[in-house]
Amino acid sequence: MQRRKFLRNATVGGAAVAASTALAAPAIAQSMPELKWRLASSFPKSLDTLFGAAEIMTKSIAEATDNKFQIRVFAGGEIVPGLQVADAVQNGTVEMGHTASYYYFGKDPAFAFGTAVPFGFNTRQQNAWLTQGGGEQALNEFYKTYNIYGMAAGNTGAQMGGWFRKEIKSVDDMKGLKMRIGGFAGQVMTKMGVVPQQIAGGDIYPALEKGTLDACEWVGPYDDEKLGFNKVAPYYYYPGWWEGSATLHLFTNLEKWNSLPKSYQAIVRDAAAMANNWMVAKYDADNPPALRKLLAGGTKLLPFPQSVLEASFNAANEVYAETNTKSPHFKKIFDAWKPFRNEEVLWFRVAENTFDNFMARQSAANKL
Repeated sequence: MQRRKFLRNATVGGAAVAASTALAAPAIAQSMPELKWRLASSFPKSLDTLFGAAEIMTKSIAEATDNKFQIRVFAGGEIVPGLQVADAVQNGTVEMGHTASYYYFGKDPAFAFGTAVPFGFNTRQQNAWLTQGGGEQALNEFYKTYNIYGMAAGNTGAQMGGWFRKEIKSVDDMKGLKMRIGGFAGQVMTKMGVVPQQIAGGDIYPALEKGTLDACEWVGPYDDEKLGFNKVAPYYYYPGWWEGSATLHLFTNLEKWNSLPKSYQAIVRDAAAMANNWMVAKYDADNPPALRKLLAGGTKLLPFPQSVLEASFNAANEVYAETNTKSPHFKKIFDAWKPFRNEEVLWFRVAENTFDNFMARQSAANKL
């Protein structure tokens, strides 16, 4: 008798718990607003890693909110040109944008820090600065003057030095070249005698083919092979000293960001962090076979001469000094960024570089 009573009470209690759980879930779900936002990318759909990061990010946000927060991604040019994404976010044309912060260097040089500056961080150092070294906070203090909230949402890793129609043997060979390169790096190149051009990714190949450009840089083997630069410029140089890493940012209209529930903000942050990791991993996996394919097709792979690297480094320091006198925003970030860079390079000299260089020597000796 007592056993039957216990089982009956347990069953009733269990049903009550189940019922309360069933009722609680919809109540939580109902507290989450249904939002339909638009995101403008700076990149064409054909560049599946750059454009794809925005797609996997928005898919993750939708899944985490049971499709209550849906963000539609538009490729560069579908709503606004690729180099006007920040403007569209700032003025509310779209709620979000996925872009490279340094595209907007012309507005203020401080935008460069959001992506890359010459002879700056490698990928891990960049992420350390953003997440642990106060970089994200410093950038957002600056971005808010443009009604934007930003967070890292992709990184290409170290980039290549680009495609040239002729061989570069000295600094003199750089003089007069019309090269697709913009922002801070473009100013450094100007000191080297190069004529910089800032052109969106989809417009580079036609300009190179017609001779409007003598050289160009984009990202690395995987994307460069897709864009076909090897067909019109045979010399492929490394390293891209202006982009030891290159962070992409998720820009959100500041008022829209502040209007989001905290739970949605947390979900967006997690999705952006996932995209940041995904992009690095994808490029690291896809670049080696793409480089082999390019070399098999006749691409001439060459390092920049040491004299060119030294001259570029000295020119970059000159531009740093000049820019610090012109942009208070740039100087404020630079003054904290530089000592962090110096410490990171010192640490990497001890462990990371020693290991990497040893393994590189084993690879060169065909021992791997």
